[in-house]
Amino acid sequence: MNDTSPSQIRDALDASEVERVSGTRPFVDYSSQMAVTGNPALRVTFRILGLIFLGLGTLGYMLPGLPGTVFILIAAYFFAQSSPRFYNWLMNHRVFGQWIRDFRAGKGVPLWVKIYAPAMIVLSCALSIAFFFVPRGMLWLAAVVFAVGAYGVYYILRLPTRQRT
Repeated sequence: MNDTSPSQIRDALDASEVERVSGTRPFVDYSSQMAVTGNPALRVTFRILGLIFLGLGTLGYMLPGLPGTVFILIAAYFFAQSSPRFYNWLMNHRVFGQWIRDFRAGKGVPLWVKIYAPAMIVLSCALSIAFFFVPRGMLWLAAVVFAVGAYGVYYILRLPTRQRT
């Protein structure tokens, strides 16, 4: 019979191995990366904006055509200016946290994002232009949607591709 307790095994493993074995990631305090504004009204405004963009980002992972990662990154920016609690929660989140940390470290985005996101941008822009703007004679607005979509595709494709780990 093995006399090794689970806590002894956990102590012997490094943090990434603990995450793989137990399914949990140790909490890391990211407060040192923050620059909290001194103005209380601005802090409240940034916290509200962070919550709005977090909600939009969450919706973006469920609705086609609405980007999720961009809104999560914007939420992280606003939380870094206003709330150590929300910022640390977001940076330690099991899904969003890794994406934000990788993006901030310059590791890039996964290959599936570089395929899926431009495809969704092209599809949603094309449908918007073809079924909404052109039939109503709003060609200048169709041109704006095309330009914004083209820049979004360009931006995503120029990001480095994250290697699988």
